[in-house]
Amino acid sequence: MVFDSFYLDNLLAAILLMGLGWVVSLVRRDVTHVDALWGLGFVMIAWLTWSRTDGYAPRQALLLGLTTVWGVRLAAYMAWRSRGKGEDPRYASWRRSSGAAFWWTSLFKVFVLQALFLWVIALALQAGMAAGEPSRLGMLDLIGAGIWLVGFAFESIGDWQLARFKSDPANRGRVMDRGLWRYSRHPNYFGECLVWWGVFVVGLSQIQNWWTIISPLVITIVLLKMTGVPLTEKLLIEKRPAYRRYIERTPAFVPWLPRHRRPTEDAHENID
Repeated sequence: MVFDSFYLDNLLAAILLMGLGWVVSLVRRDVTHVDALWGLGFVMIAWLTWSRTDGYAPRQALLLGLTTVWGVRLAAYMAWRSRGKGEDPRYASWRRSSGAAFWWTSLFKVFVLQALFLWVIALALQAGMAAGEPSRLGMLDLIGAGIWLVGFAFESIGDWQLARFKSDPANRGRVMDRGLWRYSRHPNYFGECLVWWGVFVVGLSQIQNWWTIISPLVITIVLLKMTGVPLTEKLLIEKRPAYRRYIERTPAFVPWLPRHRRPTEDAHENID
């Protein structure tokens, strides 16, 4: 593993991006836009890496394209989802628990922390784009792009299905258990994990990049054990205990057949 200077330059760029986001949050008294910056941060790192490295051009173009499509879509969706709705309940909860010090602690707890995670998760992307060998697209590139495509489909279709469901007033107070949401409580999180496993497999075309497995492992742990599934479901259960019925019959992450069906009229809507 050769740790070139562009890795640290990209880390500084990610911290700068999130630092600017923090300044905006002080003016708006709302940190929700950090979710949109998350997707844009990966796009920024991809383009900075492309400008600084001399990797195999077709593989660079593949990874640059996959990351840009994924990051721009996610950022646009997050910005659209949060418009006019106030601060996200997760961040609002942190703001209440931190009190008057939140303006300062949010710099580290929200923005700098996300910059660090973003950079670590993007290590597979950076190493893959920097690799000059093999100087051909092969089976791992094809498999990785296929995994990315499945993940992108799960994430984008899941987001679209949930947004469409919640836009119908008739669904207020009901659980979203249709489409992909019938087979997974968090198909969008599952899709995001697959996206980064796909990027890792593409970069693995150069076997020396094996160490970048840290990237998909970190995003999987974050979504499964930290700020993804656990935090989201904690808020949902506290707000509407009927969500437990949905938990009882639907897998949390990896899509699978529901264990059984129950009426959902007295349940609540998902907020992923």
